[in-house]
Amino acid sequence: MEVNTQIDNNERKQRIKKEVISWVKTLVVVLVLVVAIRAFLFTNYIVYGSSMMPTIADRERVIINKIGYDVGLPQRFDMIVFHATETTDYIKRIIGLPGDTIEFKEDNLYINGELIEETYLNDIKAKYKRRPYTDDFTLEWLTGETHVPEGHIFVLGDNRPNSIDSRQIGFIPLEKIVGKADIAYWPIRAFRKLK
Repeated sequence: MEVNTQIDNNERKQRIKKEVISWVKTLVVVLVLVVAIRAFLFTNYIVYGSSMMPTIADRERVIINKIGYDVGLPQRFDMIVFHATETTDYIKRIIGLPGDTIEFKEDNLYINGELIEETYLNDIKAKYKRRPYTDDFTLEWLTGETHVPEGHIFVLGDNRPNSIDSRQIGFIPLEKIVGKADIAYWPIRAFRKLK
């Protein structure tokens, strides 16, 4: 009887050892996938400041799609994260694409001479006490350029009265874009797809 018990114990130890090795392998694969996804596909950012309010609030966390622009081009009104300086990234909304002319007149956006509605600002503009929500300007008046240069974009924060954006820092080179802000996920009660 003692021999069988010893064999059973050895078999049990072997099974436990195989199970542990299997779990360790699984955890290593999961960790490698998480690191790869975070490094190459998606990343998360904490938004600091109010420049994108009411769309994104101070200290909200967002997921950034890092590969979207590797397979497609930025689109007007995409919210993007870009390298503003060597140490600071900003989140803003694309307003002007390469070749566009841009003008704000009486709180209305004109791109290439055509009135473009900014529906994402309707609610905040209705509540805003001071007029206009976006001060008048032309691209030429701000930058000396009549068109957004090739390889660049023009961005604005949704909180127009309180945003450092292309009105102050100029055009953003396409290679400075980190990715598109797709989802706000924290706080959890505010989880939503960004638009």
